[in-house]
Amino acid sequence: MASAMLKVAAAGVSRCFTLLRGVSTTTPLCQGVPGAVWKLGKLNHIAIAVPDMERATALYRDVLGATVSDKVPLPEHGVYTVFVELGNTKLELLHPLGDKSPISGFLQKNKSGGMHHICIEVDDIKAAVADMKAKNIRTLSAEPRIGAHGKPVMFLHPKDCDGVLVELEEA
Repeated sequence: MASAMLKVAAAGVSRCFTLLRGVSTTTPLCQGVPGAVWKLGKLNHIAIAVPDMERATALYRDVLGATVSDKVPLPEHGVYTVFVELGNTKLELLHPLGDKSPISGFLQKNKSGGMHHICIEVDDIKAAVADMKAKNIRTLSAEPRIGAHGKPVMFLHPKDCDGVLVELEEA
């Protein structure tokens, strides 16, 4: 079977892809690459900072007909949250809780609100965080904290993630 190998460098990590003329279900696409200690999972949610939680909740519940959770305070993160169920994922509405809320600063810069972060599940948060740090991806805290779903989370610095604040959550 004819194939061509392409090597692509991404964030200092070399990855290889095999382009095949025929399709084989028995030949791995990239041989000799060690398996990861952790695995990236599905998109858990997209978080949206909102200046008016009641209005935003009403939009998704009353206008769009979505199922929404109750408003829950998360003092350790400085936010109120409401989750909007979408079937294949969720939206997380965020509103400031207290003067030192990170969402307050975001809303000062973005008066109408907007997308704050994306959350992707991982199967092993500690291994994922160690791997990110080894690859020079900065984190916003020293250790994972418990997030809105009661599971460990870690935020990755947006300057190291193409301008996107990425939250990793243990599945």
